Amino acid sequence: MTTPVDLSMNETPYPPLPSVRRLVEQGAGQLNRYPDHASKALVGAIAGHLDVPPEHVLVGPGSAGLCQHVIAGLDRTRGEVLHAALSFEAYPLLIANGGARPVPVPMDGFRHDLAAIADAVTADTRAVLLCNPNNPTGAVLHRAEVEAFLDRIPPEVVVIIDEAYREFVTDPDVPDGIDLYRGRDNVCVLRTFSKAYGLATLRVGYAVAGARVGAASRMAGMVFFPGGLGQAAAVASLAADATAELATRLADLAAERRWLAQALTGYGLPVAPSEANFLWLPVGDGSAGFAQRLGEAGVLVRPYPGHGVRITVGDRPANERLLAAVRETTVSPVP
Repeated sequence: MTTPVDLSMNETPYPPLPSVRRLVEQGAGQLNRYPDHASKALVGAIAGHLDVPPEHVLVGPGSAGLCQHVIAGLDRTRGEVLHAALSFEAYPLLIANGGARPVPVPMDGFRHDLAAIADAVTADTRAVLLCNPNNPTGAVLHRAEVEAFLDRIPPEVVVIIDEAYREFVTDPDVPDGIDLYRGRDNVCVLRTFSKAYGLATLRVGYAVAGARVGAASRMAGMVFFPGGLGQAAAVASLAADATAELATRLADLAAERRWLAQALTGYGLPVAPSEANFLWLPVGDGSAGFAQRLGEAGVLVRPYPGHGVRITVGDRPANERLLAAVRETTVSPVP
């Protein structure tokens, strides 16, 4: 039986960078040792890479885990966290685990409706979650609109900008969350080594936030996390040689994203513009059936019933298998 191609999990199609892989292999002999509970080397490397104070950097179990820690550490007298209605599916659970109530705000097409989110802020709003690029639609928010949005948000409400897919962005008008955090005490930026850097198994993410948010979040975090191999791999991923190789891989993936989008459009499928490492097909009520037929043809994708299908951009052989499966399926596009 042919092994299925899994394009459902938003993983990079590339293995770890060679320098990072060698370091992890060498570190296997130290599995009996506890990691540095303060992750000093990793925090220092991230701070230097981004030119931010080390005390503004938190590391933890991926950007998702840190999202929960940040929410849990914020003002518990406020009970609501706002998020886009069609965004990262784990947000409601992370918010609930952080001791708050999720409040979904309807989208503006494939994008966050920033005006509606700002209008939904109340005296009970603890935080707002922005996912940029958005998962699962791949849509982005641009600099001027995000800055105008931040100007509308009360300073006591924390805006958490989830940039798990930031490295895949090619649109120059998409703001760097770190630039937005500078000078704004209520902005927290989340990033991860799981996606572009290919360290999904090791679960290493980081947050950048001012002292007010950072101090509270540290109290909600896990001890001895990330593990030692994860810390070392993340540090190595920020080295100059690794950064140069990563840039080449990102350029290759962006080209593959364009090629795959054009190919899918050529088969009559609707494909939303994407700045992430996945494509969004807004096929509405046909989503579940389309995904099932692709699965039967040996290609796994992620359906969002009633909305669309998310397809991770794989390497060329995987993408060609996807297109071969698509040729064998039919779907009714949503206008």
